[in-house]
Amino acid sequence: MHLLSLPLCFSLAMESPTKTPTFSLQNSFLCLFFFFSQYLVVPVTADFNVTSYYPTDDITIDCGSSTNAHSLDERSWVGDGNGKFSPIEPENNKNKSSAAKAVSPPPSSVGNVPYSTARLSYSQFTYSIPLTSGPKFIRLHFYPTSYLSFDDPSKKAFFFVQAGPFTLLRNFNASLHAVPKVPLIKEFCTNVEGQRLNLIFTPSPDITDSYAFINAIEVVSMPTNLYYTPESDEGVPFLGQAQGSLYTVGNNTALEMLYRVNVGGREILPGDDTGMFRSWLTDDAYLTIAKPSVFLLISVFISPSAVYHRTLLRGMFI
Repeated sequence: MHLLSLPLCFSLAMESPTKTPTFSLQNSFLCLFFFFSQYLVVPVTADFNVTSYYPTDDITIDCGSSTNAHSLDERSWVGDGNGKFSPIEPENNKNKSSAAKAVSPPPSSVGNVPYSTARLSYSQFTYSIPLTSGPKFIRLHFYPTSYLSFDDPSKKAFFFVQAGPFTLLRNFNASLHAVPKVPLIKEFCTNVEGQRLNLIFTPSPDITDSYAFINAIEVVSMPTNLYYTPESDEGVPFLGQAQGSLYTVGNNTALEMLYRVNVGGREILPGDDTGMFRSWLTDDAYLTIAKPSVFLLISVFISPSAVYHRTLLRGMFI
C-alpha cells in the first residue's frame, strides 16, 4: 500500500472552532497521520489555487549604502544613507556609526547588493522604520567579513538586537553561525503596535571594543493570524498539561524561524513565494530515516504552489 504525504512548513498557528479546539493554518486544514517505512519522491500534478499575497509593508534597507539598487533577484533595496531610513544615534555619542564597504567583495553568486556594504558602530544605533501596525516578518541580513577600520568580526562583532520590547539577538556573533562567503539571514515574526518599528543595535558590554553591524533589513507584512492565534480563539489543548489548559500564540510573542523545509521538492527562493519573500530549503540535509508524516490540505497564502507540486511517497508493507 502506498500513501502520499504533502510537504509542510514548520511554523504553525492555531485556530479553533466554537467548541472543539483543533490545530489550524490560517483558516482550516485537514490533518491525517500516516506511518511509513520507505520513501520515494514523486511528482504530483494538481492545481492548488494558491493566491498571491500583496503585503502592505515591503521594506528593504541596504545598510551602509547611499544609493538605491537591485539585487540579483531584481528586488529593489533602498540605501540607509538617503535620509528616510538613516539610523538614529544619541547626540552625545562620540562613536558615530560608519557606512563601510567589505574589504573583499562578495562572490558573484551572492551579489554586491545588499552585501557589499554594512552599517557598523562601536556604540548603540537605531533604525526607526515607519510602517503600519500588525504582524510583520523581520529579516536581518549579515555578511560577516572584514570592513575598513573594524577588527576581525569573529572576535569583536558581538551585539544585541531589539525590536520594540523584544530582544531578538543576545550577545550575537554572525561569524559563529554563518557559512564562509554565504550571507546569514535571521528571520523573526513580531506584532507591531503603532506606526513605527524601532530596531536597536547595541554592542556587547562584555567584550572590549565590541561593535554591532548589519548589512540589510527587511520588514514585510503578513496576513493576520497566519502564525498568531486570533483574539476570539480560546487556544488548543497543550499535551501533558492539566485538563483545560489551552495554548495560544498571542501578539505579545515574538517568533524565530529555525527551519523551513520543502519536503520532497526543490529549493524555493524568496521571489517564488506567495508575496512574503520566504525561502524553503530542500529536505536532503534533514531526511535520514523515514518517520511518521503529516498530510495537509492548506488554504491560500500559506506556501507557494511549488511546495505542493512534489510529494514524499512512502510505502508500508502489510
